Amino acid sequence: MILPIIAYGNPVLRKEGEEIDANYPDLKKLISDMFETMENSKGVGLAAPQVGLPIRLFIVDTSGFNEDGDQPELDDFKRVFINPIIIEESGKEWKFEEGCLSIPGIREEVSRKPNLIIEYYNENFELIEEKLDGLAARVVQHEYDHIEGVLFIDKINPLKKQLIKGKLNAIIKGEVKVNYRMKFPLIKSK
Repeated sequence: MILPIIAYGNPVLRKEGEEIDANYPDLKKLISDMFETMENSKGVGLAAPQVGLPIRLFIVDTSGFNEDGDQPELDDFKRVFINPIIIEESGKEWKFEEGCLSIPGIREEVSRKPNLIIEYYNENFELIEEKLDGLAARVVQHEYDHIEGVLFIDKINPLKKQLIKGKLNAIIKGEVKVNYRMKFPLIKSK
């Protein structure tokens, strides 16, 4: 089932997610619904807060990032991250333009370290420690921020953030066009 994406301005996007266990209600269905929602909205990652749940869960599928075919490691990078912990981030920070399904129409350069080590449970609650780099690491860092209550716009230059304030307010009011289901904090009165 395709779930509505929670738009910028909803307080759930600013909450630190709570850990869950294998008995979380309808976990397999939630994961399946999140993948369907992410694919429908043409995203490469989706965190539980983005569908209204303040829990430590996110999914990624970076196959859409490898349109040129020059990064084959992204083709098979489809994961479920439950209760993840970033153990280490390393390397020289690099900039890359990021966007977010909860903040449609806004893309800005964000600096992140290129390498990370992360520990998480997969969908079968098997504990995994994984080293990631490049775009795979970046997508995971972006989604991890969501479960910490952090948005990519928090990491941009303050001047740039000031310049996009009008666009952010339009998102809060639902005054943006998207081609996927969204739930806005304030709906424009008619």
